[in-house]
Amino acid sequence: MNLSSPIASEAAQAFAPARYSGIAGKAVLNTGGASGIGRAMAHGFARHGARLMLLDLDATGLAATKAELQAAYPSVEVEVVTASITDPAAVEQACADTEARFGRIDILLNNAGISMNKPSLELTPDEWRRAIDIDLSGVFYCAQAAGRRMVRQGGGAIVSTASMWGLASSARRVAYCAAKAGVVSLTRSLAAEWAEHNIRVNAVCPGYTSTALVESLLARNAIDGEALLARTPLRRFGTPDEMAEVALFLSSDSAAFITGHALVSDGGWTADGF
Repeated sequence: MNLSSPIASEAAQAFAPARYSGIAGKAVLNTGGASGIGRAMAHGFARHGARLMLLDLDATGLAATKAELQAAYPSVEVEVVTASITDPAAVEQACADTEARFGRIDILLNNAGISMNKPSLELTPDEWRRAIDIDLSGVFYCAQAAGRRMVRQGGGAIVSTASMWGLASSARRVAYCAAKAGVVSLTRSLAAEWAEHNIRVNAVCPGYTSTALVESLLARNAIDGEALLARTPLRRFGTPDEMAEVALFLSSDSAAFITGHALVSDGGWTADGF
């Protein structure tokens, strides 16, 4: 379906990436880097000269993203690891591999996640656990494993991808909303606890974004694209590059005094009420 009007398309095309200091040379562990917002973040950080370890369960997608990065940025340092963020041992090993390859972990991008759109009375225990395990517990496992290393090295930055649904609520998304609200609370708690170690912890809260995941939900009629556009004040979906820009800012020296913040990028959705 056509997700944007001509005016909205022009607005998206007008987006111009900025340059941020303090990213070049940094070692970045990026979960969910095989597709969507995570892949866009990989491109954004590679453009800034960061060194990248991409983690995902999708080995084919990881290989494709790595090839894209090497073609677009010939000097980029990029490695990949196939693992699940729901496995604490695998997460620990991925962090150890990142540290072994690059000497440290300066930035953690907590992107890996799933959607869970289903009426609450029909949600099974397994579906509830899967949403919480991936969208919340996995985020914590990654933050904890990377955070331990950041404490030893004297600092770092963590940016977790939450959602506008972590700050609002919606029918038929109880597991997703609960998990993403947990990510926002986790972000604030860790920011307060780890500030003494010079670790900044923030979150980006995207609204509806044109990714393969959203396209699949549209194709299954799990979400109504026209209704969502009508409900969004800017009358378009966001782009993965726009969400990556938020992560770049929050990871950079430009955001040196920002921690514990959930930055919403949703085209005005949460500002507009109902």
